[in-house]
Amino acid sequence: MDADLDTLATALYVRTDDLLKASPDRAPARPRVGIAPRLTDAELVTLAVMQALLGRTSEARWLRFAHAQLRHLFPYLPQQPGYNKRLRALADTLTWLIGALARDTSLWTDDVWVVDSTPVECARSRETVHRSALAGWAEYGYCASHSRYSGGYGCTCCAPCTGCRSASRSPAPRPTSVRCCWAFSTPTAR
Repeated sequence: MDADLDTLATALYVRTDDLLKASPDRAPARPRVGIAPRLTDAELVTLAVMQALLGRTSEARWLRFAHAQLRHLFPYLPQQPGYNKRLRALADTLTWLIGALARDTSLWTDDVWVVDSTPVECARSRETVHRSALAGWAEYGYCASHSRYSGGYGCTCCAPCTGCRSASRSPAPRPTSVRCCWAFSTPTAR
């Protein structure tokens, strides 16, 4: 038993349950008559968010871990097919809830953002770039960070930075466009 994991699960469940009760129109429609689900939507969202936060990419492994470590928190844990089916049905609700949970944190209003660009290589030779289905989107050129010619996209990730801001330094402005190297561009830049 991990007390920190229990605290996270409890806090996440309470906040999710409060959000769903405040906005019942966000939950998927259920028939009035029938078998009530043994796992509430708030419990399912709690399991899904904890799976993402703990970096568990396999649903089967996550559910085995939950059965072994979180059984005392959840009265019922579904098998993988039921878990997957319920998650797909809750996709829109889950998107809304993750946004609402993100707005509860200080990261939502943080003024300092970290930008990281990585070239995603699609081809090595100029001929392959021109024959590719990505011709016209991917560009061919020299990437100094990889010391080679290739064709591809610049994949840019913007994320809020939590650890590098100091009280004496004013926040840096958010970048408007960033490219890893001249040979790579994003399709939206054209």
